[in-house]
Amino acid sequence: MSYDFTLTALIPATPQAIYDAWLDSSGHTRMTGGEAQMSAEAGGSFTAWDGYISGRNLELIPHTRIVQSWRTTRFTEQHPDSKITVTLASATGGTILTLTHSNVPDGQTSYEEGGWQTHYFEPMQKYFGVG
Repeated sequence: MSYDFTLTALIPATPQAIYDAWLDSSGHTRMTGGEAQMSAEAGGSFTAWDGYISGRNLELIPHTRIVQSWRTTRFTEQHPDSKITVTLASATGGTILTLTHSNVPDGQTSYEEGGWQTHYFEPMQKYFGVG
């Protein structure tokens, strides 16, 4: 079994700045604090957080939407890839980032219960100017 969840965060940057940093190796590394090897091409593979996360770009709509297959080293061979959909919308004070994480293996709730906030949203807020 698996489950899905959605989180949102206000990031103090334009959708273009977030999109570009997410898909750039040095930008993603600086933005999150974890080493990343990213691709800005549909079908391109990536790793993030020092190899803890790996996946492939499934759909890229410039400055608007990023869809990636996504798995961590905690997934077993029996777990299919999960999927993240990152939607970027301009808002007062920056961009509303909406993240939907689907097909997450049962029992792996840490992503929803602080993982995304601690390892992505909070570092991104600091990187783009809050801290």
